[in-house]
Amino acid sequence: MGKSPKTPNPKRSRPEDSPGGISPPGTDIKDILESIYKRLICLDGRLALVEVLHKEFQAIRESLEFSQNQIVSLVTENATLRESVKTLTDGVSQLVQENKTMKETILDLQARSMRDNLVFAGIPEKSEEDPEEAVRAFMAQQLKLPADAIQNITFHRVHRLGAKKPENRRPRPIVAKFEHFKQKEQVKGRGRELKGTDFSVNDQFPREILDRRRRLFPVRRKFIDEGCRAVITVDKLFVNGQLYRDQEVTPWLY
Repeated sequence: MGKSPKTPNPKRSRPEDSPGGISPPGTDIKDILESIYKRLICLDGRLALVEVLHKEFQAIRESLEFSQNQIVSLVTENATLRESVKTLTDGVSQLVQENKTMKETILDLQARSMRDNLVFAGIPEKSEEDPEEAVRAFMAQQLKLPADAIQNITFHRVHRLGAKKPENRRPRPIVAKFEHFKQKEQVKGRGRELKGTDFSVNDQFPREILDRRRRLFPVRRKFIDEGCRAVITVDKLFVNGQLYRDQEVTPWLY
């Protein structure tokens, strides 16, 4: 007889015992919920970080806006200050120029007041003397002026310069203020007679103008040595008729 068909095994394996079997009901849902929960926690952390970053960004933006407003304010204030400084600078420059003009005007007035004066240097000084008589004797003996010319000369005032000092061996110069300018020029013109002596006759000038003239003398000598015609008038040097100007030598002309 042929083999009888196999009867099915009544004992079957349970699904959970077989590989790749189906999980018990509810297990997958729990895992999914736990995964979602973890992701939500992570998302909450990120959202919190985003919120912190947003607040920091907001603070930085507000700080930048404040700084920008401050910069705009500073720029405006700086422009105002620059304008004020410019105004002050212009004012100071104007005051400096006005002061210089006033100073030159005073010097010019002082020089004009001395226009009729001559300074006689080297005349021996005596304890008891008449300065005017000493000057007249000097004109006769040293300047070789005729007696009648000397007799016609009149003065406003004749006196020694400065206080007398016993230790000073050099005689003090005598200043003579002439009543007539032409007579003063006549006496001054005789100064050539003093060449090679210890005497001198010169115009009287304020101290500052004398300092200026001392600065011009070497320059004048240089031009004369070069064959130019150089003349000093008060505190100005004219070379061949042209006013000499130099920022370092003649700053008073600028």
